[in-house]
Amino acid sequence: MTAFLAPIVSSPGWELLERMEALPERASLSPLRLGEVLRLAGVEPEVASGVLAQLDLRDHAEKKFGRFARAMVFTRDGLEQATRLPVAARHAQRFRASGATRVADLGCGIGGDALAIAGLGLDVIAYDRDEDAAAAAAVNLRSFPGAEVRLGDVTDLEPSDLREDGVDAVFADPARRSGSTRGNTRALAPEQWSPPLSTVLAWRSSMERIGVKMAPGVPHAALPHDCRAEWTSVDGDLIEAALWTPPLAPEGPGRSALVLRAGHAHILDDPQTVGAQDCVRQASCGPIGRIVAEPDPAIIRSGLVARLAEEVGAHLLSPGMAWLTGDDLAETPFAARFEVLDVVPLRVKDIDRALRPLDVGRIEVKKRGADIDPAALRTKLHLTGSGEAVVIATRVEGRHRAILARRLHS
Repeated sequence: MTAFLAPIVSSPGWELLERMEALPERASLSPLRLGEVLRLAGVEPEVASGVLAQLDLRDHAEKKFGRFARAMVFTRDGLEQATRLPVAARHAQRFRASGATRVADLGCGIGGDALAIAGLGLDVIAYDRDEDAAAAAAVNLRSFPGAEVRLGDVTDLEPSDLREDGVDAVFADPARRSGSTRGNTRALAPEQWSPPLSTVLAWRSSMERIGVKMAPGVPHAALPHDCRAEWTSVDGDLIEAALWTPPLAPEGPGRSALVLRAGHAHILDDPQTVGAQDCVRQASCGPIGRIVAEPDPAIIRSGLVARLAEEVGAHLLSPGMAWLTGDDLAETPFAARFEVLDVVPLRVKDIDRALRPLDVGRIEVKKRGADIDPAALRTKLHLTGSGEAVVIATRVEGRHRAILARRLHS
């Protein structure tokens, strides 16, 4: 274990961390003031540094783990890569619904998914090759007697090893980056992951229940036809793709988008997409209507833009551009909607002239299929009004245009 976690996972660091966490005034004190309090109390510098680091990480972790973050420990890389708790809970539900009893979490990081699995009453063996991550996972799973954390490289494991431990399901999160201490480079191709996607899928010969957390940009062609692939976004941020073998996918094979907004889950799939590898269907194109809609990134990555267009009665603005349009597009959790105010050539002087009578003082710039710098555009416009507008730089019927619009809020 490195010096980052060592001072706070044993005495006196752990007890000090818990005391600082319980201080009523802690949230109102700056890190500088907290450090001064610890120094005046005679706390050793490395322990004080470790406690302050964990308090800061817990503050940032609340976005992913809510109130549970206040009793967890983290590494910086582990927190960045951890599955958000609402998403991990949905992963865990698939395992419980399938009848699994003991799940191997391979590449567990700080234990976010293992925590959700154990929380549903399943036993879990969590593996990670990073010493600090494994130590953090052990602390985070301390309340679950059926949870065990092991330090080890999952690429050295064989399915028979897991079977001997009573494992009947696997959740794999292959390493896809080097970590911030080594440049944080990303491995984009599935065969560059550790272990490679093909290696994880080869375990299907002896383990029926397998789930894999994947990078959202995974190509559809790399996915097994008989599995379910699901892309997940949280409040508009695309966070992951996941692959589920048939026993973990009661909805059947194909592709779907899970959109979580304000704590509510919305799922869209395409009955015409019967396999994860199926070609992406193309929506029809047509003239711009009274409203344009920007599909959620989970919809785009899962290849469901055409399905969404059918659901809301829309068509594409231009081939290959994920902007939908129509005169009466109903509100949907799967897209943001904008009321069209004007359409002008994608030139600063034309945009400036069209914005003037709209009393605009602030603009949001969106671009897709147009090579512009949003920050540079803002500096060149004379925005002297009090209202807000959206400038959408894209192609309309094949031509570069600026759509001036107003965001329609739910």
